[in-house]
Amino acid sequence: MIVSITLTSKVLDVLDVVGGGGGGGSDLPPVGISPAIIGADSAHVSASTIANCFMDVAPFEVLRNCQHIYIKNHGTRRQDFLQGGLERITIRFAFAQLLRKSKVSILMRTTSPKLDLSHLTPNEQAELRCRTALELKDRNEYDAAREAMFPIWNGIIGSRPNTKGLSDTVATQVLLTTGILTGWLGSRSEIKDADDYARDLITESITLFEALKDSRKVAEARTELAWCYWRAGANDEARILSNEALKRLTIGGNARANALIVLSFVEWSESRHKEVLRILTENAPVFERITNHTFKGTFHNQLGITFRVIGSTSKKRSDYFQRSINEYRAADAEFKLAKNLVFRAHVKNNIAYVLRELHRFKEAHDYLEQARRLFIRVRDKVRTAQVDDSRAQLFIAEGKYAEAKMAAHTAARTFEKAGRQCLLAETLTNQGIALARLHEPEHAQFIFQRAIEIAHQAGSLNRAGLAALTMIEEIDSLQREVQSIAYEQAREWLASSESPDIKPRLKAARKKIAARHSEPVDAREVLFNQSYDLRAEVLKFEHDLIARTLARVNGKVSHAAKLLNIGYQTLAHMIEHKYPDLLKQRTPVRRRPRKGSRLQR
Repeated sequence: MIVSITLTSKVLDVLDVVGGGGGGGSDLPPVGISPAIIGADSAHVSASTIANCFMDVAPFEVLRNCQHIYIKNHGTRRQDFLQGGLERITIRFAFAQLLRKSKVSILMRTTSPKLDLSHLTPNEQAELRCRTALELKDRNEYDAAREAMFPIWNGIIGSRPNTKGLSDTVATQVLLTTGILTGWLGSRSEIKDADDYARDLITESITLFEALKDSRKVAEARTELAWCYWRAGANDEARILSNEALKRLTIGGNARANALIVLSFVEWSESRHKEVLRILTENAPVFERITNHTFKGTFHNQLGITFRVIGSTSKKRSDYFQRSINEYRAADAEFKLAKNLVFRAHVKNNIAYVLRELHRFKEAHDYLEQARRLFIRVRDKVRTAQVDDSRAQLFIAEGKYAEAKMAAHTAARTFEKAGRQCLLAETLTNQGIALARLHEPEHAQFIFQRAIEIAHQAGSLNRAGLAALTMIEEIDSLQREVQSIAYEQAREWLASSESPDIKPRLKAARKKIAARHSEPVDAREVLFNQSYDLRAEVLKFEHDLIARTLARVNGKVSHAAKLLNIGYQTLAHMIEHKYPDLLKQRTPVRRRPRKGSRLQR
């Protein structure tokens, strides 16, 4: 049962664990750490546990007040507080002072699982904790799920659970649950290595379940491993794992529904929308019979977005859009029963897509604002960024390209930090569209090519193809060679795409390239011998190369220097003294105050 409790007791429990009271932590090293550095890393983990646990659950205002109390009493700096430069155990005093305030006590009230475990054996306690944590995870209550696993797991990403004294079956379930939570918690908090840690734990659980000859649990674990690979953009691996799981999960139920959902997500990521529709419609009876409202809501939501995409290029456009809205309403009803605030926010985001297609822009903005507030409320940065990407697309549809550029840039930074490569490629493509329409072709080309590279590295060839095709469509001044190569790659990468608008777009791109090749060329420049001034030509080439690079990185000299493989100071000096006409293309120079200048004032 979920009840409302104050964070005071929760924080004090954490303090007792870190201070040495109670044996909740694991003696095993964090996942992926070699024995040679276990000692140093585990010492750092112990010193950081208190602040990490508190920072993950504390509202920003509370954390800032705590920081001020700590700095006031210990004369340290903000960086030391955040990075653990001093003894973290003295933060206990700061918390105690902070929690005396009645206003803070009310603000820090939260929901947390309160489990009566006094009558249960250690194995039964662990099983109940795992079951409760996974139920909370399905409602996107990740912090509460992490707390439900305490003290079996300390909640730190990369740490192992304490399975000492548990039976083989229960210990393996604990490993699987910890791996599942690690992946989703890490994704929410933009921790790039989280999926690696999660894969290690889940793979270990698969090995143990196989030794126990529990084929159903092996299939469930493979489904969760598929989710890890999907989050990382490795769609081929995710498809293989989910199909293997489905072969073992022949009987309907929540486990088979979960495997079908991840498979539909994989196919959606590859723009195989008809395949998504087939998977969901053929297995509709599975979802009708299950009891998990989150899975049922996800089923309806996936159908909704599939009908929307198919409808956007169909002659029966309005019919598909209405079916999409009906599915979204059914999804919202299921998520309401599941008490899943985050997924209800997803539905609002998806409704905004339909409203955008219908040119009802104001209503679409209202829905996106509601969705963004909900994601911020649950502190989910990745999903907040997905709404920002939706806003970028909406601004593009309205012709507000400057706003679209900023929204896409904000989303891209978050996706890059979180390691969400497929989402990053999509939002970079939108950013490229906005830049091209703002008449910044060099910068737009750089962003498009970055989207192509990221999508290709992630194995998402359809996204790479879409970025290449969009680059041809949006940038008229693209070099002929780049145009031709981009077209050939787009045609190859999008060959298996089921999106109905791809073939017409490829045909239009081919015509555009053909028209460009038929433009008249000065025969004298081609046939007559030309004389050159080598020094002048070298300077012109250097000038143009620097100019193009600055345009690609929005005038940031530090970024341009990296691309040109020279030092920042060298490039800045060249711009200032050798090519002063490029000063207007670089970002403004910020002069740092000399040492002691502030003191002299």
